[in-house]
Amino acid sequence: MDVLVLIDKLDDLVHNAKAVPLTDQVRIDREEIYDILDQMRATIPEEIKQARWIVKERQAQEIVDEARRQARETRLEMEDWADSILSTLEVNLDKFLGAVKRGRERLHERSQESVVAGVGVGVDGGSTNDQPY
Repeated sequence: MDVLVLIDKLDDLVHNAKAVPLTDQVRIDREEIYDILDQMRATIPEEIKQARWIVKERQAQEIVDEARRQARETRLEMEDWADSILSTLEVNLDKFLGAVKRGRERLHERSQESVVAGVGVGVDGGSTNDQPY
């Protein structure tokens, strides 16, 4: 039972108690008061346990929330770092690919020049003419 309800019961008991004639005192059933006090003693520790549990849960939830916030922040920082590394790699690969393309083009140009210049030259560097030297 809720402690506040028990306090209300105790208040009602005193408020509705029979007055002792010619005094400011009232008659209260001792057993009823003891019964309510026993109920309060039984209820208060449980409510304190629940309150402590709620406080611990709130502290625990705050810790979990903070850990999640830090994890999210760290993940975003790592993603930015990885993006930066990949961007640098992309630039370097583009440069490397450009160099490879230029190298192939030069080889192709030299190959074409050799073919055009070497129409009369055989494999061994000699003339392909059948004429003797």
